[in-house]
Amino acid sequence: MDRSLPTSLHRPITTIDMIAHALNRDLDRVCVIGVGGEELTAGGLAEEISRYQQVLESLHPKARRAAILARNRLEVLYATNALGFAGIVSTALHPMGSVDDYLYVMDDAEIDTLIYDADHYEAIADGLKARAPTLRHVLAMGQGAVGVNLSAVAAGFAPKPLVAPEAEAEALFRIAYSGGTTGAPKGIMTSNRNAATSAIIQLTEWEWPDDIRHLICAPLSHSGAAVLTTVLARDGVMVVVPGFEPVAVMEAIARHRITSILMVPTMVIALIDHPRFGEFDLSSLEVIFYGASAFPVKRLRDAIEKLGPIFFQFYGQAEAPMSVTLLRKAEHDPSDLNRLASCGRPTPFVHVALMDDDMNLVPDGTPGEICVRGPLLMTGYLNKPEQTAEAFAGGWLHTGDVAVREAGGFLRIVDRKKDMIITGGFNVYAREVEDVLVEQPGVRAAAVIGVPHPNWGEAVKAVVVLEPGADVTAETLIASVKARKGAVQAPKSVEFVDALPLSPLGKPDKKALRQRYATA
Repeated sequence: MDRSLPTSLHRPITTIDMIAHALNRDLDRVCVIGVGGEELTAGGLAEEISRYQQVLESLHPKARRAAILARNRLEVLYATNALGFAGIVSTALHPMGSVDDYLYVMDDAEIDTLIYDADHYEAIADGLKARAPTLRHVLAMGQGAVGVNLSAVAAGFAPKPLVAPEAEAEALFRIAYSGGTTGAPKGIMTSNRNAATSAIIQLTEWEWPDDIRHLICAPLSHSGAAVLTTVLARDGVMVVVPGFEPVAVMEAIARHRITSILMVPTMVIALIDHPRFGEFDLSSLEVIFYGASAFPVKRLRDAIEKLGPIFFQFYGQAEAPMSVTLLRKAEHDPSDLNRLASCGRPTPFVHVALMDDDMNLVPDGTPGEICVRGPLLMTGYLNKPEQTAEAFAGGWLHTGDVAVREAGGFLRIVDRKKDMIITGGFNVYAREVEDVLVEQPGVRAAAVIGVPHPNWGEAVKAVVVLEPGADVTAETLIASVKARKGAVQAPKSVEFVDALPLSPLGKPDKKALRQRYATA
Protein backbone atom coordinates (compact mmCIF):
# COMPACT_ATOMS: atom_id res chain seq x y z
CA MET A 1 0.00 0.00 0.00
CA ASP A 2 1.28 3.46 -0.92
CA ARG A 3 1.42 5.33 2.41
CA SER A 4 1.58 8.67 0.59
CA LEU A 5 -2.04 8.31 -0.47
CA PRO A 6 -4.64 10.06 1.72
CA THR A 7 -6.56 7.72 4.03
CA SER A 8 -9.85 9.18 2.80
CA LEU A 9 -9.15 7.88 -0.73
CA HIS A 10 -10.47 4.40 0.03
CA ARG A 11 -12.85 5.22 2.87
CA PRO A 12 -15.82 2.82 2.67
CA ILE A 13 -19.35 4.11 2.21
CA THR A 14 -21.44 4.38 5.40
CA THR A 15 -25.18 4.25 5.86
CA ILE A 16 -25.10 8.01 6.50
CA ASP A 17 -23.44 8.45 3.08
CA MET A 18 -26.31 6.44 1.58
CA ILE A 19 -28.94 8.56 3.36
CA ALA A 20 -27.26 11.78 2.22
CA HIS A 21 -27.14 10.52 -1.38
CA ALA A 22 -30.82 9.54 -1.33
CA LEU A 23 -32.00 12.83 0.20
CA ASN A 24 -29.99 15.15 -2.05
CA ARG A 25 -31.89 14.25 -5.24
CA ASP A 26 -35.51 14.30 -6.44
CA LEU A 27 -36.36 16.50 -3.49
CA ASP A 28 -40.08 16.77 -4.27
CA ARG A 29 -40.83 13.05 -4.14
CA VAL A 30 -42.89 11.87 -1.15
CA CYS A 31 -40.79 9.43 0.87
CA VAL A 32 -42.57 9.18 4.24
CA ILE A 33 -46.23 9.21 5.30
CA GLY A 34 -46.54 9.76 9.04
CA VAL A 35 -48.85 8.32 11.68
CA GLY A 36 -51.33 11.17 11.16
CA GLY A 37 -51.27 10.87 7.37
CA GLU A 38 -48.87 13.79 6.90
CA GLU A 39 -46.67 13.51 3.81
CA LEU A 40 -42.97 14.26 3.90
CA THR A 41 -40.85 14.81 0.81
CA ALA A 42 -37.19 13.89 0.48
CA GLY A 43 -36.32 17.57 0.65
CA GLY A 44 -38.50 18.05 3.72
CA LEU A 45 -36.91 15.08 5.50
CA ALA A 46 -33.43 16.38 4.65
CA GLU A 47 -34.29 19.80 6.06
CA GLU A 48 -35.62 18.39 9.35
CA ILE A 49 -32.57 16.15 9.77
CA SER A 50 -30.32 19.16 9.16
CA ARG A 51 -32.13 21.28 11.76
CA TYR A 52 -31.95 18.52 14.36
CA GLN A 53 -28.28 17.94 13.52
CA GLN A 54 -27.50 21.58 14.18
CA VAL A 55 -29.25 21.47 17.57
CA LEU A 56 -27.22 18.41 18.55
CA GLU A 57 -23.96 19.98 17.40
CA SER A 58 -24.70 23.12 19.43
CA LEU A 59 -24.96 21.27 22.74
CA HIS A 60 -22.37 22.07 25.41
CA PRO A 61 -20.73 19.98 26.66
CA LYS A 62 -20.52 18.14 23.38
CA ALA A 63 -22.82 15.14 23.02
CA ARG A 64 -21.00 11.85 22.43
CA ARG A 65 -23.59 9.15 23.07
CA ALA A 66 -27.35 9.55 22.93
CA ALA A 67 -30.33 7.34 23.78
CA ILE A 68 -33.76 7.59 22.16
CA LEU A 69 -36.99 6.58 23.92
CA ALA A 70 -40.08 7.05 21.77
CA ARG A 71 -43.13 5.55 20.16
CA ASN A 72 -43.63 5.89 16.42
CA ARG A 73 -43.58 9.52 15.30
CA LEU A 74 -41.76 11.32 12.49
CA GLU A 75 -39.40 13.06 14.89
CA VAL A 76 -37.76 9.68 15.56
CA LEU A 77 -36.56 9.67 11.95
CA TYR A 78 -35.27 13.22 12.28
CA ALA A 79 -33.42 12.52 15.52
CA THR A 80 -31.90 9.12 14.71
CA ASN A 81 -30.53 10.32 11.39
CA ALA A 82 -29.37 13.64 12.84
CA LEU A 83 -27.30 11.71 15.38
CA GLY A 84 -25.57 9.90 12.53
CA PHE A 85 -24.83 13.11 10.64
CA ALA A 86 -23.54 14.73 13.85
CA GLY A 87 -21.25 11.77 14.52
CA ILE A 88 -22.98 10.89 17.81
CA VAL A 89 -23.26 7.21 18.78
CA SER A 90 -26.91 6.23 19.25
CA THR A 91 -28.66 3.70 21.48
CA ALA A 92 -32.37 2.85 21.29
CA LEU A 93 -34.28 2.25 24.52
CA HIS A 94 -37.08 -0.24 23.97
CA PRO A 95 -40.51 1.43 24.38
CA MET A 96 -41.68 -1.42 26.64
CA GLY A 97 -38.76 -1.34 29.05
CA SER A 98 -38.62 -0.20 32.68
CA VAL A 99 -36.76 2.65 34.36
CA ASP A 100 -34.28 0.18 35.87
CA ASP A 101 -33.67 -1.34 32.40
CA TYR A 102 -33.00 2.11 31.00
CA LEU A 103 -30.72 3.12 33.86
CA TYR A 104 -28.59 0.02 33.35
CA VAL A 105 -28.18 0.80 29.64
CA MET A 106 -27.46 4.49 30.20
CA ASP A 107 -24.83 3.74 32.81
CA ASP A 108 -23.20 0.95 30.79
CA ALA A 109 -23.09 3.00 27.58
CA GLU A 110 -22.24 6.28 29.37
CA ILE A 111 -25.20 8.03 27.76
CA ASP A 112 -24.91 11.81 28.03
CA THR A 113 -27.99 12.80 25.97
CA LEU A 114 -31.58 11.55 26.22
CA ILE A 115 -34.08 12.23 23.43
CA TYR A 116 -37.58 11.19 24.47
CA ASP A 117 -41.20 11.26 23.36
CA ALA A 118 -42.88 13.90 25.55
CA ASP A 119 -46.36 12.54 24.82
CA HIS A 120 -45.65 9.17 26.43
CA TYR A 121 -42.44 9.16 28.50
CA GLU A 122 -42.44 12.38 30.51
CA ALA A 123 -42.47 10.63 33.89
CA ILE A 124 -39.77 8.18 32.85
CA ALA A 125 -37.60 11.02 31.51
CA ASP A 126 -37.98 12.77 34.86
CA GLY A 127 -36.79 9.67 36.69
CA LEU A 128 -33.84 9.19 34.35
CA LYS A 129 -32.82 12.83 34.62
CA ALA A 130 -32.69 12.49 38.40
CA ARG A 131 -30.93 9.13 38.56
CA ALA A 132 -28.65 8.72 35.50
CA PRO A 133 -25.21 9.99 36.56
CA THR A 134 -23.76 10.49 33.08
CA LEU A 135 -26.76 12.36 31.65
CA ARG A 136 -26.05 15.96 30.62
CA HIS A 137 -28.78 16.83 28.09
CA VAL A 138 -32.49 15.96 28.05
CA LEU A 139 -34.33 16.77 24.82
CA ALA A 140 -38.06 16.28 24.26
CA MET A 141 -39.87 15.43 21.05
CA GLY A 142 -42.82 17.75 21.63
CA GLN A 143 -43.65 19.97 24.57
CA GLY A 144 -42.58 18.54 27.89
CA ALA A 145 -41.70 19.86 31.33
CA VAL A 146 -38.60 17.71 31.83
CA GLY A 147 -36.61 18.26 28.64
CA VAL A 148 -35.92 21.07 26.22
CA ASN A 149 -38.36 21.02 23.29
CA LEU A 150 -36.08 19.69 20.56
CA SER A 151 -38.63 20.28 17.80
CA ALA A 152 -39.13 23.93 18.78
CA VAL A 153 -35.40 24.65 19.04
CA ALA A 154 -34.75 22.92 15.70
CA ALA A 155 -37.33 25.16 14.01
CA GLY A 156 -35.06 28.12 14.74
CA PHE A 157 -32.24 26.79 12.56
CA ALA A 158 -32.05 27.28 8.81
CA PRO A 159 -31.54 23.96 7.02
CA LYS A 160 -28.18 23.23 5.41
CA PRO A 161 -27.22 20.62 2.78
CA LEU A 162 -26.76 17.18 4.28
CA VAL A 163 -23.10 16.15 4.26
CA ALA A 164 -22.07 12.84 5.79
CA PRO A 165 -19.07 12.98 8.15
CA GLU A 166 -15.88 11.24 7.05
CA ALA A 167 -16.18 8.37 9.50
CA GLU A 168 -13.79 5.44 9.71
CA ALA A 169 -15.15 2.02 8.80
CA GLU A 170 -14.44 0.55 12.24
CA ALA A 171 -15.64 3.60 14.18
CA LEU A 172 -18.51 2.98 16.60
CA PHE A 173 -21.84 3.88 14.99
CA ARG A 174 -24.50 2.42 17.32
CA ILE A 175 -24.81 0.38 20.51
CA ALA A 176 -27.71 -2.07 20.50
CA TYR A 177 -28.66 -3.88 23.68
CA SER A 178 -29.60 -7.55 23.81
CA GLY A 179 -32.71 -8.69 25.61
CA GLY A 180 -30.77 -9.95 28.62
CA THR A 181 -32.16 -13.50 28.43
CA THR A 182 -28.89 -14.96 29.74
CA GLY A 183 -28.01 -12.35 32.36
CA ALA A 184 -27.50 -8.60 32.16
CA PRO A 185 -28.12 -7.07 28.70
CA LYS A 186 -25.04 -6.80 26.52
CA GLY A 187 -24.15 -3.65 24.59
CA ILE A 188 -23.58 -4.82 21.02
CA MET A 189 -21.16 -2.45 19.33
CA THR A 190 -22.10 -1.76 15.72
CA SER A 191 -19.43 -0.23 13.49
CA ASN A 192 -19.97 1.81 10.34
CA ARG A 193 -18.73 -1.19 8.39
CA ASN A 194 -21.24 -3.71 9.68
CA ALA A 195 -24.16 -1.23 9.52
CA ALA A 196 -23.30 -0.52 5.88
CA THR A 197 -22.92 -4.23 5.09
CA SER A 198 -26.39 -4.89 6.51
CA ALA A 199 -27.83 -2.14 4.30
CA ILE A 200 -26.00 -3.40 1.22
CA ILE A 201 -27.38 -6.92 1.75
CA GLN A 202 -30.88 -5.45 1.91
CA LEU A 203 -30.27 -3.48 -1.27
CA THR A 204 -28.84 -6.35 -3.27
CA GLU A 205 -30.32 -9.57 -1.84
CA TRP A 206 -33.79 -8.76 -0.51
CA GLU A 207 -36.68 -9.15 -2.96
CA TRP A 208 -38.17 -5.65 -3.02
CA PRO A 209 -41.17 -4.65 -5.16
CA ASP A 210 -40.51 -2.38 -8.12
CA ASP A 211 -42.83 0.17 -6.52
CA ILE A 212 -41.98 0.23 -2.81
CA ARG A 213 -44.77 1.34 -0.47
CA HIS A 214 -43.46 -0.10 2.79
CA LEU A 215 -45.52 -0.19 6.00
CA ILE A 216 -43.79 0.27 9.36
CA CYS A 217 -45.70 -1.20 12.32
CA ALA A 218 -42.70 -2.10 14.50
CA PRO A 219 -40.94 0.50 16.72
CA LEU A 220 -39.19 3.08 14.52
CA SER A 221 -36.41 3.32 17.08
CA HIS A 222 -35.61 -0.37 16.51
CA SER A 223 -36.41 -2.69 13.60
CA GLY A 224 -38.99 -0.29 12.16
CA ALA A 225 -36.36 2.02 10.72
CA ALA A 226 -33.90 -0.74 9.82
CA VAL A 227 -35.06 -0.61 6.19
CA LEU A 228 -35.14 3.19 5.83
CA THR A 229 -31.84 3.36 3.96
CA THR A 230 -33.05 0.83 1.39
CA VAL A 231 -36.48 2.43 0.95
CA LEU A 232 -34.92 5.86 0.39
CA ALA A 233 -32.21 4.53 -1.93
CA ARG A 234 -34.85 2.80 -4.07
CA ASP A 235 -37.10 5.89 -4.22
CA GLY A 236 -39.78 4.15 -2.16
CA VAL A 237 -42.34 5.46 0.31
CA MET A 238 -42.40 4.47 3.99
CA VAL A 239 -45.80 4.55 5.68
CA VAL A 240 -45.71 4.68 9.49
CA VAL A 241 -48.49 3.54 11.85
CA PRO A 242 -48.34 3.97 15.65
CA GLY A 243 -47.69 0.28 16.30
CA PHE A 244 -48.94 -3.21 15.56
CA GLU A 245 -52.71 -3.60 15.85
CA PRO A 246 -54.14 -6.08 13.33
CA VAL A 247 -57.13 -4.05 12.13
CA ALA A 248 -55.13 -0.80 11.88
CA VAL A 249 -52.41 -2.61 9.92
CA MET A 250 -54.90 -4.18 7.50
CA GLU A 251 -56.66 -0.84 7.05
CA ALA A 252 -53.33 0.84 6.27
CA ILE A 253 -52.39 -1.87 3.74
CA ALA A 254 -55.69 -1.42 1.92
CA ARG A 255 -55.72 2.41 2.09
CA HIS A 256 -52.12 2.99 0.99
CA ARG A 257 -51.87 -0.04 -1.34
CA ILE A 258 -48.88 -1.25 0.64
CA THR A 259 -46.51 -3.51 -1.33
CA SER A 260 -44.08 -4.57 1.44
CA ILE A 261 -44.08 -4.95 5.20
CA LEU A 262 -41.70 -6.31 7.85
CA MET A 263 -43.21 -8.35 10.70
CA VAL A 264 -42.28 -10.96 13.26
CA PRO A 265 -44.15 -14.29 12.99
CA THR A 266 -46.47 -13.54 15.93
CA MET A 267 -47.71 -10.46 14.05
CA VAL A 268 -48.45 -12.46 10.89
CA ILE A 269 -50.33 -15.07 12.91
CA ALA A 270 -52.37 -12.39 14.68
CA LEU A 271 -53.25 -10.94 11.27
CA ILE A 272 -54.45 -14.14 9.60
CA ASP A 273 -56.30 -15.32 12.72
CA HIS A 274 -58.17 -12.05 13.21
CA PRO A 275 -61.96 -12.39 12.77
CA ARG A 276 -61.96 -9.38 10.45
CA PHE A 277 -59.16 -10.69 8.23
CA GLY A 278 -61.41 -11.15 5.19
CA GLU A 279 -62.81 -7.62 5.28
CA PHE A 280 -59.75 -5.88 3.84
CA ASP A 281 -58.17 -5.83 0.39
CA LEU A 282 -54.59 -6.96 1.01
CA SER A 283 -53.94 -7.88 -2.63
CA SER A 284 -51.38 -5.10 -3.10
CA LEU A 285 -48.89 -6.93 -0.83
CA GLU A 286 -45.99 -8.32 -2.86
CA VAL A 287 -43.67 -9.31 -0.04
CA ILE A 288 -43.80 -9.89 3.71
CA PHE A 289 -40.32 -9.80 5.21
CA TYR A 290 -40.20 -11.79 8.44
CA GLY A 291 -37.58 -12.81 10.97
CA ALA A 292 -36.50 -12.46 14.63
CA SER A 293 -38.00 -15.82 15.71
CA ALA A 294 -39.04 -19.19 14.33
CA PHE A 295 -42.27 -19.35 12.33
CA PRO A 296 -44.17 -22.58 13.18
CA VAL A 297 -44.36 -24.43 9.88
CA LYS A 298 -48.06 -25.18 10.10
CA ARG A 299 -48.86 -21.52 10.68
CA LEU A 300 -46.48 -20.42 7.92
CA ARG A 301 -48.29 -22.76 5.55
CA ASP A 302 -51.60 -21.26 6.72
CA ALA A 303 -50.26 -17.77 6.05
CA ILE A 304 -49.10 -18.70 2.54
CA GLU A 305 -52.55 -20.17 1.80
CA LYS A 306 -54.26 -16.98 2.97
CA LEU A 307 -51.87 -14.33 1.64
CA GLY A 308 -50.08 -16.06 -1.21
CA PRO A 309 -46.42 -16.88 -1.98
CA ILE A 310 -45.15 -13.52 -0.78
CA PHE A 311 -43.05 -14.52 2.24
CA PHE A 312 -39.32 -13.71 2.48
CA GLN A 313 -37.34 -14.76 5.56
CA PHE A 314 -34.18 -13.15 6.87
CA TYR A 315 -32.14 -14.71 9.66
CA GLY A 316 -29.58 -12.87 11.71
CA GLN A 317 -29.07 -11.37 15.15
CA ALA A 318 -27.99 -8.04 16.58
CA GLU A 319 -24.39 -9.29 16.52
CA ALA A 320 -24.78 -9.92 12.75
CA PRO A 321 -27.77 -7.73 11.88
CA MET A 322 -30.66 -8.80 9.71
CA SER A 323 -29.22 -11.07 7.06
CA VAL A 324 -26.88 -13.98 7.66
CA THR A 325 -29.17 -16.24 5.62
CA LEU A 326 -32.23 -15.69 3.43
CA LEU A 327 -35.16 -17.84 2.36
CA ARG A 328 -36.60 -16.31 -0.80
CA LYS A 329 -40.24 -16.20 -1.81
CA ALA A 330 -39.97 -19.00 -4.38
CA GLU A 331 -38.13 -21.19 -1.85
CA HIS A 332 -41.15 -21.30 0.48
CA ASP A 333 -42.55 -24.65 -0.61
CA PRO A 334 -45.80 -25.41 1.27
CA SER A 335 -45.53 -29.09 0.35
CA ASP A 336 -42.09 -29.41 2.00
CA LEU A 337 -42.27 -28.91 5.76
CA ASN A 338 -38.50 -29.13 6.16
CA ARG A 339 -38.09 -26.33 3.67
CA LEU A 340 -40.65 -24.17 5.47
CA ALA A 341 -38.72 -24.80 8.70
CA SER A 342 -35.50 -23.61 7.02
CA CYS A 343 -33.90 -20.21 7.54
CA GLY A 344 -32.54 -20.32 3.99
CA ARG A 345 -29.03 -20.13 2.63
CA PRO A 346 -26.13 -17.79 3.47
CA THR A 347 -25.86 -14.45 1.69
CA PRO A 348 -22.75 -13.83 -0.44
CA PHE A 349 -21.51 -11.26 2.10
CA VAL A 350 -20.73 -13.67 4.96
CA HIS A 351 -18.93 -16.95 5.61
CA VAL A 352 -21.10 -19.48 7.45
CA ALA A 353 -20.07 -22.83 8.99
CA LEU A 354 -21.82 -25.37 11.20
CA MET A 355 -19.49 -26.51 13.98
CA ASP A 356 -19.44 -28.79 17.01
CA ASP A 357 -18.22 -27.74 20.46
CA ASP A 358 -14.60 -28.42 19.43
CA MET A 359 -14.83 -26.11 16.38
CA ASN A 360 -14.95 -29.00 13.92
CA LEU A 361 -17.19 -28.79 10.86
CA VAL A 362 -20.14 -31.15 11.16
CA PRO A 363 -21.35 -33.27 8.22
CA ASP A 364 -24.60 -32.43 6.44
CA GLY A 365 -27.63 -33.59 8.39
CA THR A 366 -25.83 -33.34 11.76
CA PRO A 367 -26.66 -30.51 14.18
CA GLY A 368 -23.97 -27.87 14.58
CA GLU A 369 -23.77 -24.30 15.82
CA ILE A 370 -24.12 -21.59 13.16
CA CYS A 371 -20.81 -19.69 13.13
CA VAL A 372 -20.25 -16.58 11.02
CA ARG A 373 -17.39 -14.48 9.68
CA GLY A 374 -17.39 -11.31 7.62
CA PRO A 375 -17.91 -7.53 7.59
CA LEU A 376 -21.48 -7.91 8.91
CA LEU A 377 -20.28 -8.73 12.43
CA MET A 378 -20.33 -6.49 15.48
CA THR A 379 -16.99 -5.32 16.87
CA GLY A 380 -17.75 -6.81 20.29
CA TYR A 381 -19.72 -6.37 23.53
CA LEU A 382 -19.27 -3.04 25.29
CA ASN A 383 -17.33 -3.35 28.57
CA LYS A 384 -17.44 -7.16 28.39
CA PRO A 385 -14.09 -8.46 27.09
CA GLU A 386 -14.60 -12.01 28.38
CA GLN A 387 -18.00 -12.38 26.71
CA THR A 388 -16.60 -10.85 23.53
CA ALA A 389 -13.78 -13.39 23.51
CA GLU A 390 -16.28 -16.19 24.07
CA ALA A 391 -18.51 -14.98 21.23
CA PHE A 392 -15.53 -14.77 18.84
CA ALA A 393 -13.75 -17.96 19.98
CA GLY A 394 -11.70 -19.55 17.22
CA GLY A 395 -12.11 -16.55 14.93
CA TRP A 396 -15.86 -17.00 14.34
CA LEU A 397 -18.99 -15.39 15.75
CA HIS A 398 -20.86 -18.09 17.68
CA THR A 399 -24.55 -17.35 17.15
CA GLY A 400 -25.83 -19.85 19.71
CA ASP A 401 -28.24 -21.26 17.13
CA VAL A 402 -28.01 -24.96 16.30
CA ALA A 403 -28.89 -25.99 12.74
CA VAL A 404 -28.54 -28.80 10.24
CA ARG A 405 -27.56 -28.33 6.59
CA GLU A 406 -29.94 -30.07 4.24
CA ALA A 407 -30.13 -30.72 0.50
CA GLY A 408 -29.38 -27.65 -1.58
CA GLY A 409 -27.44 -25.98 1.24
CA PHE A 410 -30.52 -24.86 3.19
CA LEU A 411 -30.02 -24.47 6.94
CA ARG A 412 -32.75 -25.56 9.35
CA ILE A 413 -32.45 -24.24 12.90
CA VAL A 414 -33.38 -26.88 15.44
CA ASP A 415 -32.81 -24.88 18.63
CA ARG A 416 -30.99 -22.21 20.50
CA LYS A 417 -27.90 -23.84 21.99
CA LYS A 418 -28.85 -22.63 25.48
CA ASP A 419 -32.42 -23.93 24.99
CA MET A 420 -31.35 -27.45 24.07
CA ILE A 421 -32.78 -29.96 26.53
CA ILE A 422 -30.48 -32.68 27.90
CA THR A 423 -32.60 -35.51 29.28
CA GLY A 424 -31.00 -38.75 30.44
CA GLY A 425 -27.86 -37.88 28.47
CA PHE A 426 -29.75 -37.34 25.20
CA ASN A 427 -30.02 -34.01 23.37
CA VAL A 428 -33.55 -32.85 22.53
CA TYR A 429 -33.98 -29.89 20.19
CA ALA A 430 -37.10 -27.98 21.18
CA ARG A 431 -37.83 -26.57 17.72
CA GLU A 432 -38.18 -30.06 16.24
CA VAL A 433 -40.71 -31.06 18.92
CA GLU A 434 -42.61 -27.79 18.52
CA ASP A 435 -42.92 -28.32 14.77
CA VAL A 436 -44.57 -31.71 15.34
CA LEU A 437 -46.96 -30.28 17.93
CA VAL A 438 -48.21 -27.37 15.82
CA GLU A 439 -48.92 -29.74 12.93
CA GLN A 440 -51.59 -31.44 15.04
CA PRO A 441 -55.21 -30.41 14.43
CA GLY A 442 -56.43 -27.91 17.01
CA VAL A 443 -52.99 -26.65 18.07
CA ARG A 444 -52.39 -22.95 17.51
CA ALA A 445 -48.96 -22.54 19.15
CA ALA A 446 -46.49 -24.50 21.26
CA ALA A 447 -43.30 -23.91 23.21
CA VAL A 448 -41.09 -26.73 24.49
CA ILE A 449 -38.76 -26.32 27.46
CA GLY A 450 -36.73 -28.45 29.81
CA VAL A 451 -37.80 -28.62 33.46
CA PRO A 452 -35.75 -30.07 36.32
CA HIS A 453 -36.06 -33.82 36.89
CA PRO A 454 -34.38 -35.75 39.74
CA ASN A 455 -33.40 -38.74 37.59
CA TRP A 456 -32.97 -37.43 34.04
CA GLY A 457 -31.60 -33.96 34.77
CA GLU A 458 -34.31 -32.40 32.63
CA ALA A 459 -37.70 -33.54 31.39
CA VAL A 460 -39.31 -32.32 28.16
CA LYS A 461 -42.35 -30.15 28.82
CA ALA A 462 -44.72 -28.72 26.21
CA VAL A 463 -46.74 -25.55 26.77
CA VAL A 464 -49.56 -25.48 24.23
CA VAL A 465 -52.18 -22.99 23.01
CA LEU A 466 -55.25 -24.57 21.39
CA GLU A 467 -57.58 -23.20 18.76
CA PRO A 468 -60.87 -21.93 20.24
CA GLY A 469 -63.18 -24.87 20.89
CA ALA A 470 -60.55 -27.50 20.08
CA ASP A 471 -60.68 -30.76 22.03
CA VAL A 472 -57.12 -32.06 22.22
CA THR A 473 -55.64 -34.16 25.01
CA ALA A 474 -52.12 -34.22 26.37
CA GLU A 475 -51.96 -37.94 25.63
CA THR A 476 -52.73 -37.35 21.96
CA LEU A 477 -49.97 -34.75 21.64
CA ILE A 478 -47.40 -36.87 23.47
CA ALA A 479 -48.23 -39.85 21.26
CA SER A 480 -47.87 -37.76 18.09
CA VAL A 481 -44.35 -36.68 19.02
CA LYS A 482 -43.40 -40.19 20.11
CA ALA A 483 -44.55 -41.58 16.76
CA ARG A 484 -42.61 -38.98 14.75
CA LYS A 485 -39.49 -38.35 16.86
CA GLY A 486 -39.22 -41.21 19.36
CA ALA A 487 -39.78 -41.64 23.07
CA VAL A 488 -36.83 -39.49 24.19
CA GLN A 489 -38.17 -36.37 22.48
CA ALA A 490 -41.80 -36.93 23.48
CA PRO A 491 -42.98 -34.46 26.16
CA LYS A 492 -43.35 -35.96 29.61
CA SER A 493 -45.99 -33.35 30.44
CA VAL A 494 -48.21 -30.90 28.56
CA GLU A 495 -49.61 -27.66 29.95
CA PHE A 496 -52.50 -25.96 28.14
CA VAL A 497 -52.51 -22.15 28.34
CA ASP A 498 -54.50 -19.32 26.79
CA ALA A 499 -51.40 -17.62 25.35
CA LEU A 500 -47.62 -17.92 25.39
CA PRO A 501 -45.68 -15.13 27.11
CA LEU A 502 -43.89 -12.91 24.60
CA SER A 503 -40.72 -10.85 24.85
CA PRO A 504 -40.82 -7.13 23.93
CA LEU A 505 -39.72 -8.18 20.43
CA GLY A 506 -42.68 -10.52 20.02
CA LYS A 507 -40.75 -13.77 20.51
CA PRO A 508 -42.05 -16.60 22.74
CA ASP A 509 -40.39 -15.91 26.09
CA LYS A 510 -38.91 -19.25 27.12
CA LYS A 511 -37.02 -17.69 29.99
CA ALA A 512 -40.37 -16.73 31.54
CA LEU A 513 -41.74 -20.23 30.91
CA ARG A 514 -38.72 -21.91 32.52
CA GLN A 515 -39.08 -19.67 35.56
CA ARG A 516 -42.81 -20.41 35.77
CA TYR A 517 -42.42 -24.19 35.64
CA ALA A 518 -39.02 -24.68 37.28
CA THR A 519 -40.46 -25.56 40.68
CA ALA A 520 -43.83 -26.89 39.54
